[in-house]
Formats: sequence, structure tokens, C-alpha cells
Amino acid sequence: MIQYISTRGRAKPLAFEDAVLAGLASDGGLYVPDVIPQFAPHEIAAMQGLSYTELALRVMQPFIGDAIPEADLRKLIDGAYKDFRHPAIAPLKQLAHNEYLLELFHGPTLAFKDFALQFLGRALEYFLKRRKERLTIIGATSGDTGSAAIEGCRGRKNMRIFILYPKGRVSDVQRRQMTTVADKNVFNLAVEGTFDDCQDIVKSLFADEAFRGAQHLTAVNSINWARILAQVVYYFYAALALGAPARAASFTVPTGNFGDIYAGYIAKRMGLPMGRLVIATNRNDILARCLTTGIYGMEGVKPSLSPSMDIQISSNFERLLFDLYDRDATRIAQTMQDFRRDKSFALPPAALGKLRAQFSAGKADDKATLATIASVYKTTGELLDPHTAVGVAVGRAHRADGSQAGVVLATAHPAKFPDAVKKASGVHPALPAHLADLMTAKEKSVTIANDALKVKQFIEKQR
Repeated sequence: MIQYISTRGRAKPLAFEDAVLAGLASDGGLYVPDVIPQFAPHEIAAMQGLSYTELALRVMQPFIGDAIPEADLRKLIDGAYKDFRHPAIAPLKQLAHNEYLLELFHGPTLAFKDFALQFLGRALEYFLKRRKERLTIIGATSGDTGSAAIEGCRGRKNMRIFILYPKGRVSDVQRRQMTTVADKNVFNLAVEGTFDDCQDIVKSLFADEAFRGAQHLTAVNSINWARILAQVVYYFYAALALGAPARAASFTVPTGNFGDIYAGYIAKRMGLPMGRLVIATNRNDILARCLTTGIYGMEGVKPSLSPSMDIQISSNFERLLFDLYDRDATRIAQTMQDFRRDKSFALPPAALGKLRAQFSAGKADDKATLATIASVYKTTGELLDPHTAVGVAVGRAHRADGSQAGVVLATAHPAKFPDAVKKASGVHPALPAHLADLMTAKEKSVTIANDALKVKQFIEKQR
């Protein structure tokens, strides 16, 4: 049976259920499976034609084992995707010759985070009911995780959810998708700082063992392994639609926290034939700079038209580093300690070589983002949200020729970022009918200082 181990090596290995309920390891590391399940080419070929939910069952089950019986897992997966508003769940749309969008915004909150968080909310509820326990869920969001997490957890028994977001640094639609949820188990905290500040607060609360134990904390950020696992599925779905395993596709992923593209890396390690994995960043380009220079170094977060990527500490990069450093947890723990102190570190030559062998990277600033939205709309009639536009711009720059299929992950609906889309295209994208009253609904949020103690005290006062 697969065990989940911490990237920093000091937390004890856990089974799937315990790792999901814990979220972050007690030593500050991230849980990863001790082995990666493998599919042979003939097994991947046998997945051709499966529905999204049947494929999800096939891909996820080896990581879960007997933690959830197959019949129950099928129900959880079916429930997670029943409210997606496209029958394919993750449809492919062709933009040009061998260029495709993988539309990941047909879930309840119009962003790719729904794929993971609709499943995670149900899995948490399933485990808590079985254990007769309660949980306090805490997460930081740069825009989309918060609303998707709330949608996955709202009204569920035995759990409270607290979401921290950077005040004034998410779009109006993103904010309202969180703050208009009236369920009593939902709390929104507008932190006077950046996303990285929010993420730092969350990590510090998890590091406080007494508080963590008393509140039964767990995480729904992409640091929770169940989120990565659920996102692996759509790489298989897109690749199979394009002819895998006989044909390999490259994937370009707009990313800030590295979780979405790390899921693609896991799919590749499972045996899915894949070309390059291209990291697409906006002006906050710590990941692109790392591939170019070998230095993973923080700079100040700069606001952009793609706010969900306005990040300088990519939490899931630690999971990849664990492999790049040959799973040497002691080195990872020291590296992350050095990074916290110095705000940068240099990758050893061997690790940098492995990184460059698997990934490419590029960035698109706001000017390039707007130009890409305008160009794609003019040539295809397709409206892109600014994050997806970053992906298209970088993907096109990294395609040496058009012989291999290139897939760009379309991570959000354009209506979540109407101002940028209208500025580029002249078209104001309308919200889907189920969100028609979003901009007039009453909001519920608390502004709070960029202070972990203040957040801790707020959580302790809520019942």
C-alpha cells in the first residue's frame, strides 16, 4: 500500500486518509507518495473512450488503495462532477493547427480549482463522518482556490472553512464568489498584505502544534495531496483525446503555485506519453527565472492582470525539488530553511539539469496578455481570461514547430476577469446564468491585519 511521506523527512509516513486530513506535514513539508503507480502503454490505450468520471476512478484509485472502497469512491467522483456545465467536463477546443485549449472552467466557480476541490470537500466529509470528527479548514488564495474551496465545503457537516485572501488584490468576481456565500461554516478574511503573506500565515498556523491540534486543522490549498491527485486526471483525459499513448502532446500551464503543472509531471511519471511541460508565468516570474538562471529567488510581488499568478513563493515547487534532489529530505529541509532566511537559493547543477530536461518556462507581461486576448478573439472568436492568455502567449513562443499537439490549460472563465477581457477585445464577457446575481448579492468578509496571531485569535473565537 502506498504511504505518504514528507518532503522534509521528519514527519511520520501516513496512509492516504491521514495525509488528506493532515494537509501539511507536521514538519512543514508536503506529503508525496513513496512510490508513483505506473501504467503500461497497453493499459493507457485501454482507457480510450472512458468518460471523465470513469477515467478519474481508474487514475486515482491506485493512490487511494483501500482507504475508500471502489463503490464509495465512484459515488464521490460522480458527485464531484455532476454540477459541471459541460457534458465532457473538461472539453478540448481547437484554436489552430495542433493548438488546443483544455477548458477547465465549467465547474461551479468557473475555474480549474473546482476539479480538485469538489472532490476534496466530499472526501473530507466522507472521512470525518466515518471517524466522527470535526475539522477546521484553513487556506490562502490568490483568487480562485478560495471560491472553489468554499463551494466544495459550504454547508458540509463537521467542518468550518477559513479563507485568507489579499485585500484589494483579487478581482471583484473572485472576491464575491467567496464573500457572498452565506453558509455559517464559511469565514472570509481579507488580509492587509499579499498572497504570499496569506500563505505565510497559513503555514505558521500549521507549525503551531498546540493550535493545530486544538483546532484540528487541515489545508485545502494545493499543498493537500488530494488536490494534486484530482488534477492529474485531466492530463490523461486530454492526452487520450489527442491519441495517447500513440501520440504525445505538450502542455503549457499558466501557474503561480506550481500545483497544476506538478500534476502534469505526476501524470508523465505514471507513464503518460508527454512532450514538454511549459511553465507560463506573468511578470511575477520566479519559476521562469529559476529555469533560466538556476536561482530560485524572491522579488516583490507585482500586481498584474492575471492576479491568481501574482505569487513569489510557489509552494508545490518543493515537491518537485524533492525529486530533483533524489528524494533527500535532509537536503530539502535545509534548502527550505535557507530560503526562508535568505529569500533565494541556487539549484545544484545536477538538479538544474533534471529540471530543464522536463520543463521549459516563459513569461508574458500585461501588454503581451492583452495582445494575446485581442489576437485570439480576432482570429477565432474565442475569449480568453488573462491567465489563459499568458498560457497561450508562452505556449506559442515555445513551440518550435507545429508537428506536435500543444495543449494550453484554460484555467478560468473570461467572465471572472471582465475588465481585462473587455480592454483587450472590446467585449464584456457575461457571467453564466447561475451566477447572474453575483454582483448584487450581500457580502460577508472581515478585514484583518497581516498578523498570524490576529488570524489565530479570530479562528479561536468562532464556533
